[in-house]
Amino acid sequence: MRLFLFDIDGTLINAHGVGRHSLVYAMERVFGTAGAHEAYDWRGKTDKQIVCEILRQAGVPEPVLHARLDECFETYRRKLEEHLGNGHPVTVLPGVPGVLERLSRRTDSLLGLLTGNVEGGAWAKLKPTGLAPFFRLAAFGSDDGDRRRLPAIARQRAQDLVKHEIPFGDIYIIGDTPLDVDCARACGAKAVAVATGQHSMEELAAVAPDLLFRDFADVEASLRSLMKS
Repeated sequence: MRLFLFDIDGTLINAHGVGRHSLVYAMERVFGTAGAHEAYDWRGKTDKQIVCEILRQAGVPEPVLHARLDECFETYRRKLEEHLGNGHPVTVLPGVPGVLERLSRRTDSLLGLLTGNVEGGAWAKLKPTGLAPFFRLAAFGSDDGDRRRLPAIARQRAQDLVKHEIPFGDIYIIGDTPLDVDCARACGAKAVAVATGQHSMEELAAVAPDLLFRDFADVEASLRSLMKS
């Protein structure tokens, strides 16, 4: 059984900045500041990591940060759903529906999410796309702020579902940033990178993923590469 774990932003969809905008709003509303968020590199990080690092740099005391973190993410979820409900665009990236549909039909494959998004944000972004039903399990940034710990959470949920062990070597972590590749390397999973986010093919090639795609537009070729690796 192969377990395919997909990142969301830049891998499955382009939400055109609505997540960042909503999280900045939530930080300002709950903590009174979003710090130096414009200079911060958000790419590949969990929502919890983003908020904690930005607000620590802004001088928010640790007890206040931890006491109000849940409130911040609830405010974020509501703002995100408001934007999406008002027609903010979410674009499904090339070939993604075909790849997911074909993998979901295989008896030797299981599809899940491994995302830095908190759970409410993840499902809100996927709701307009019709992609959510393909995923039978997930590990979210709300499960752990450290992306490297999410594969073990996803693996356990997958094993609980199929009732047998899934070695890390049979897990494919699919994302669009060097941190997704690092996440796979940290647990012994296969690292699959796709250059549909904010990193170029050259930047992703530099971190030596097991598989590298420009995009998934050629569904047949993408599937051949994934299944023979």
